[in-house]
Amino acid sequence: MNQLSSRRRGIAIMLLSMLFLALMDGSGKHLTHTYPVAQVMWVRFLFLLPLVFILSARSGNHQPWRSRQLPLQIFRVSILLVEISLFILSFKFLPLADVHAIASISPLLATALAVPILKEKVSFHRWAAVLLGLVGVLVIIQPGFGNFSYLSLLPLSGALLWGFYQILVKVVSATDKIETGLFYNAVLGTLVLSFIAPFQWVTPDMEGWVFLILTSLLGCGGHLFILKAFELAPASVLQPFNYTLVVWAAIIGAIGFGDIPEKWTIIGAGIVVLGGLYAFHRERLREAPLKA
Repeated sequence: MNQLSSRRRGIAIMLLSMLFLALMDGSGKHLTHTYPVAQVMWVRFLFLLPLVFILSARSGNHQPWRSRQLPLQIFRVSILLVEISLFILSFKFLPLADVHAIASISPLLATALAVPILKEKVSFHRWAAVLLGLVGVLVIIQPGFGNFSYLSLLPLSGALLWGFYQILVKVVSATDKIETGLFYNAVLGTLVLSFIAPFQWVTPDMEGWVFLILTSLLGCGGHLFILKAFELAPASVLQPFNYTLVVWAAIIGAIGFGDIPEKWTIIGAGIVVLGGLYAFHRERLREAPLKA
């Protein structure tokens, strides 16, 4: 397979992964009207467990629990659990398109957080992209206006935690393999939720089990497709296609729940995506001389 063909396949698989994740969120939104958040999360993490061991076996890492930064791994998973909870709650109360439009600011927030945490130097252009993204989010949530809802702070808090989580992933990946991170995600996530979910358990009917299993399979499939896409194409090629998640979410929200995105959501999402693409473009220009 030549490089161009490989990249095209990578892009196609990345687009498919975003569709899977949007479908997972749509299925999760349906579930939250009947079942507690902890129950939905617990089933998802249970399905993640065998996936972790399969990936570890394929990579030859037969001791994925060996970590040089165990306290930080535990803290990272704690952040992940809170972040996922916030987004699932967001899906319960807000349209999918609104949640993902706000959530798309997380890469830009990660850029801002890299300064105090990783001591990275951020250029003027990257700061401009962060500010542009913040303007987009303000357009969506409209603080100080009649349309403002405090519920919009749920996905905004989730986006901030997701940005922080990405920074923590970068820190632990300096010493621990990716399989180790996935291992602690699955094991600690399942363990923590096993102490919560049984006390909130609502016995699912047949439809409930179908959607619980479907949500979990879509999540596993989406993340597997992301890993496969990165095997076929560079991250710099794939990054812009992450924003198609907003489009898929808007389509699924409209078809499945009758949630048509409002004008300000579309405008704000466009501004956030523009900020992200601008940051991506500047990074490509900065890296170009190094590759020459």
